[in-house]
Amino acid sequence: MIILGLILLIIGFVTGISILWTIGIILAVVGAVLWVLGATGHAVAGRNHYW
Repeated sequence: MIILGLILLIIGFVTGISILWTIGIILAVVGAVLWVLGATGHAVAGRNHYW
């Protein structure tokens, strides 16, 4: 999810399409939050690890 967010950020920045930029930021932030929660041992959606 983080990688997809970064790809959309780059594409949105290069092409100037703001919706891709916005979706990329959202995906990168949500992916980072899920990664941190999974790494600290909190269950995310019933799973102990998120990857």
